[in-house]
Amino acid sequence: MNEEAPVLTLEGISKTYNKGRPNEVQVLTEAGVTLKPGEVVALVAPSGAGKSTLLHIAGLLDTPDSGAVRLAGRDMSRLGDHARTVARRRQVGFVYQFHHLLPEFTALENVALPQLANGVARAEADARAAELLDRVGLAARRDHRPAALSGGEQQRVAFCRALANAPALLLADEPTGNLDPATSDQVFGVLMELVRDTGLSALIATHNLGLAERMDRTLHLDAGRVT
Repeated sequence: MNEEAPVLTLEGISKTYNKGRPNEVQVLTEAGVTLKPGEVVALVAPSGAGKSTLLHIAGLLDTPDSGAVRLAGRDMSRLGDHARTVARRRQVGFVYQFHHLLPEFTALENVALPQLANGVARAEADARAAELLDRVGLAARRDHRPAALSGGEQQRVAFCRALANAPALLLADEPTGNLDPATSDQVFGVLMELVRDTGLSALIATHNLGLAERMDRTLHLDAGRVT
């Protein structure tokens, strides 16, 4: 591991929902995470423990009540909404339990769209989308819409979409949780190969301890704190 600045630093992150109300819920309490360049880290926690909230804060989709979020050493809390959106689009890729592909677009188009939103020319976006789909074994399926793809194929397209803009950080929330065990193992292998080949850092939330063991290290989220 090199001595570059961490790709992600979460420092003293606290988050409460319904603050000041009778049904107030403290989700995160002084939580901290550091990801080094090229590091793949598992985040293990039971349902409702706050791992999705932590990932959303790390990916600039949500803001903490207190604490700092830094991407490549840059303090994101100092940025306005537009700058945060640009930073998220360029530096962070997301994968969820459900693929969330746009049904009216082909696999190739779904992977090209984030690039087009980032100002990439159509021909270049299509070429990169085709390259990524080929890398995950979907070259022959790139003109198929999501409804014509299996669950595992849909999730592989979602992986490609997350990496389309060459982010430094991948955040994945139960990326194989909606698949049967055999498909889950196969698709997770594809994800790990993509992550290793591209050298990006990844924080992957999972219930599956077997998958967690295949990553560089494991963090546990318990009672709002990361250990």
